[in-house]
Formats: sequence, structure tokens, C-alpha cells
Amino acid sequence: MVDKLPKIQDSLLDLDPEKTVENIRNALQEDIAPLDIVGSLAEAMNKVGEKYEVGEFFLPELMMAGEIMKEAMSIVTPYLKRPEEVHQMGKVVLGTVEGDLHDIGKNLVGTMLRSSGFDVVDLGADVPVRRFVESVRNEKPNIVAISALLTSTMDKMKEIVDELNKEGLRKSVKILVGGAPIDEEFAKQIGADAYGKDAVDAVRKTKELAGSED
Repeated sequence: MVDKLPKIQDSLLDLDPEKTVENIRNALQEDIAPLDIVGSLAEAMNKVGEKYEVGEFFLPELMMAGEIMKEAMSIVTPYLKRPEEVHQMGKVVLGTVEGDLHDIGKNLVGTMLRSSGFDVVDLGADVPVRRFVESVRNEKPNIVAISALLTSTMDKMKEIVDELNKEGLRKSVKILVGGAPIDEEFAKQIGADAYGKDAVDAVRKTKELAGSED
């Protein structure tokens, strides 16, 4: 029965949503463990990331795979007896800074993080500094991932880091930043722990940060 798992992976890599859903439903009907299906989907998304990095896939394919993954997870999740098992990597608070309404990249990162085993709290776009701080206090995430697509909103990232320091919360989380105007140097300047140059890199850096927790 495990031969159903490669079929799930192949249909996702073919960017075929109907076939992916069909293969998942067939696997569930044949009593293949939902967690094995989730693992197969996560592996497929890793391969999508690899294809993106070598130029076989581009942003439209990456986004399409993310949408298929989102639908796939909505089918599998109700079958999980212990949903918390899917969230073994840690918790991530994710959002785009205040004044910035861009969320396509952020949404893609969120989908890919969920498929990788993270519990993601997506604050959305145009998120005030205070809400990031309160989310860290209330959600107790391992990582805060902050996005900005406009140069005029970049400084909001520094405000978030500064406020977390003032509130005594900075040491409890790792901070990842990303977005078109952001670079490695800016991330260092504001005191972030890592910079993701695109969605695939952001997921990789998040995994690295989760693994480096004390």
C-alpha cells in the first residue's frame, strides 16, 4: 500500500491538484497512516524547493505547489488523531509589517512551513509592531518571521526587534526577516538572527533556527 505515497509525491510535483487530491483520498481509504501522507507531502515540497533553486521551477510553480499543499493538508488534517504530531518542529509567528499589504510571499512561506511540520500563527499583512510583540508574549513561538516588501516599511522590522528587547522577550525567540528590499547586512544591523532571500531559503533558515534552539 505504501506505493500510494510516491504517487502522491509525483502528482504534487506534476502540479496536478485534482490527481493529488485523488491520490490522497485513495491512500486514506486504504488505511495508509495520515502522518505518512503528511511526510510524503513534505518531502514533495522539499523537492519543489530544490527544483526552484536549480531553475526548473519558478515563482508561479512554487505558488501553485503551495496552493496544492494547502488543499492537501486540509484533507489530511481531520484524519490525524493527534494533530499536534504534525507540529513537531516548533511554532512560528509570521506576518508582514505595518504599512505593507503584500502577502503572497508570506503566505507561501507559511504554507511551506506548515508542510515542514511547523505550527504557524499567521498574523496577516499590515501588522502593527505591538501585535507582533503581544503575539510573542501570548503564543510563545520559537521563531518570529517578519516580511516587508516596501523600502518605506523596512524600519518597522527594527522597531519590532527593539520592542521585543524592551519587553524582555527577545531572548525567547529567533527572528527571521525577508522581503525584496531586505538583505543580509540589514538583517544584521537590526539584530535579526537570519535572513531569507526567498520562500525556499526562508524555510531552510527557519529549520536551521529551530535546530539551533538552546
